Amino acid sequence: MTNKISGFLFSIIKPIWYLSLENNDTQDHWVDYRKLNQNEKTNIDYCEVYESDNFSLFDASYQALQKGIIDIKGERSLNLPDNLSVSLNDQYLFLRRMFKPIWVYYVLLIRILTFKISFVEITAFFRSRKIKKIDFENSYFINTEYDNFISPLLTSTPKISIIIPTLNRYGFLSDALYDIQKQLYNNYEIIIVDQSVPFKRKFYEKFDLNIKLIHQNTSSLWKARNSAIKKAKGDYILFFDDDSRVENNWIQEHLKCLDFYNADISAGVSLSLVGAPVPSNYNYFRWADQLDTGNVLVKRNVFQICGLFDRQFEGMRMGDGEFGARAHQKGLKNIINPIAKRIHLKVPSGGLRELGSWDGLHPKNIFSPRPIPSVLYFYRKYWGDKLARLFIIQTIPSSLMPYFMKGRYIGYIFSFIIFFFCLPLVIFQVYRSWHISSEMIEEGSKIESFK
Repeated sequence: MTNKISGFLFSIIKPIWYLSLENNDTQDHWVDYRKLNQNEKTNIDYCEVYESDNFSLFDASYQALQKGIIDIKGERSLNLPDNLSVSLNDQYLFLRRMFKPIWVYYVLLIRILTFKISFVEITAFFRSRKIKKIDFENSYFINTEYDNFISPLLTSTPKISIIIPTLNRYGFLSDALYDIQKQLYNNYEIIIVDQSVPFKRKFYEKFDLNIKLIHQNTSSLWKARNSAIKKAKGDYILFFDDDSRVENNWIQEHLKCLDFYNADISAGVSLSLVGAPVPSNYNYFRWADQLDTGNVLVKRNVFQICGLFDRQFEGMRMGDGEFGARAHQKGLKNIINPIAKRIHLKVPSGGLRELGSWDGLHPKNIFSPRPIPSVLYFYRKYWGDKLARLFIIQTIPSSLMPYFMKGRYIGYIFSFIIFFFCLPLVIFQVYRSWHISSEMIEEGSKIESFK
């Protein structure tokens, strides 16, 4: 159903979203409200005032998606007409119900700036002004069957290959390895790709672990992960970062999630001590709209279907995000797992931060491209130039705050002030990023197959 929402005003707010991508239709994320059980329906605020009955169903299905209602067996998909047409009245009603008021004003502003506004649209905007937003933060679906589920996969104890690339973080890596050593599930191997300078082979002798050590002379994150995947003997591959801490049920909860939801990927959440507050949707299982190689369990055959990580992202960000989008397009099932969580310490030195930046929007210095060129390469490749431009308009003005202020109102105020004072510099940064990403797109992906 994803092609039916691509032209809506909704895409102005969420131009880059996994679940708006076309896939091969083996997994449909949109459920039909009419096929939900009574317990599931209590989580949905069904709206009958839309002009279109089909859009009432779309509204309910979007709520179900956001609140963690997953059609495990794939028998309750919502099928809407291919020629679905939605009035502006219905679209603004939907935006008011799903997003904060500031986002609705943002949509109106973009429509004005792009000369697409009309009297009918202005009327629809004001007609919907009294509509209240649905509470997604405190209202979500909890599948009570999960806690009592006895996983056949878990009891069969398949071998897990845990992959950890590391660069100049021996102190933090030590804590991470001790956490793995305490795991309740113990049929695993650990493949460490050590790129540190100086390299300390004797560091690993103190651990009572099945460690396969690869010493890599070049600092290349995606090469490291690809090399480790080729060495892996497990049927399941678990990616982990060296600046992370996990509880002793971490591995078994990843396996249980795959089994319960019949999934291909268990995307564990990352709780950061630095930056933006933890989103409320990290509290429950839901369809994944991201993939983080700091904490994710992947079936081995996913790489046989999708290939390895794209090395166009070497030294930059979003290589894992691109892989997640690729897996989605192949129809593979990716579930956000709130129980198999990690604490991401985000230490200021070592790792990818030593090679590049804190994230995709915060370059190393003021003259570096903004966003990181790999971000635009990824977004333009999958969503096209138009939606990538909308992403730039939406995110760049708020990206000038220091990282520790990320997600805080004072940070946004600070960022917008700096943005207007530094507009020529920001335009130069964006131009550079767009130009480099164009060269990357012209060169093409660097994805190696996996057998």
